[in-house]
Amino acid sequence: MDRCLLTPFLLDRAEPGLLALARAGWQTNPAAPGEGALLERMAAIEEPVARHFQACLERGDRPLSVAGDCLSVLGVVAGYQRAGRAPRLLWLDAHGDFNTRETSPSGFVGGMPLAMLVGRGDQHVLRSLGMEPLDEAAVSHFDGRDLDPLEREALDASHVRRVCALDELARFAPGGAPLHLHLDCDLIDPRDAPAMLYPAPGGPRAAELADALARLARSVPIASLSLSAWSPDLDPDGATARVVERVFAAARNV
Repeated sequence: MDRCLLTPFLLDRAEPGLLALARAGWQTNPAAPGEGALLERMAAIEEPVARHFQACLERGDRPLSVAGDCLSVLGVVAGYQRAGRAPRLLWLDAHGDFNTRETSPSGFVGGMPLAMLVGRGDQHVLRSLGMEPLDEAAVSHFDGRDLDPLEREALDASHVRRVCALDELARFAPGGAPLHLHLDCDLIDPRDAPAMLYPAPGGPRAAELADALARLARSVPIASLSLSAWSPDLDPDGATARVVERVFAAARNV
């Protein structure tokens, strides 16, 4: 059974608008970030995500995460490790999320979670969650059409596998490890899903992406999923919400 945890934060900032995404049976992340440096507050937010994933995996349920940013995947992988499992990660994103303080032009932490996850850059959140970095070879990244120059160099030189075509995504094979699929919905062409804080022109159209994910979900067991949401404040008519929910439902095979 799918069990979803909604984390109504954008990084360390509460985003009450995300509460409208909740569906019947979903849990809400009870985190209270409090004081301290940014990454200390982020670790406090990701701790309930780790506990949720550990508990679901140990019960045999399928855990889901819906959050305002991609750092939630650190909690996801921490939960896997606490449950004694080593997942493969399929990361779908218009951006690389592979920056560090040394490569990022802006210093924006929201552009760093995948690098953190594989042991690059600041490791405070990983240490706080008691987790080890994920092997780069266990990570595949789809799209990544909007990369900073030094971030591109780092990603190209890494062991992260790049998946470039929808047909390749639909035929993705994770090997024997459980597969976690992470979808940052800014992946979707902004013509279909414009309510994004960081839109990137181009990308797969929503219908084509949904078809590829449905094909993937029919052929490969997806052990868990996470979604980084659109901005409800930029979506007054709910059009982006409806598009993203259809795409996410295809990945869930529902």
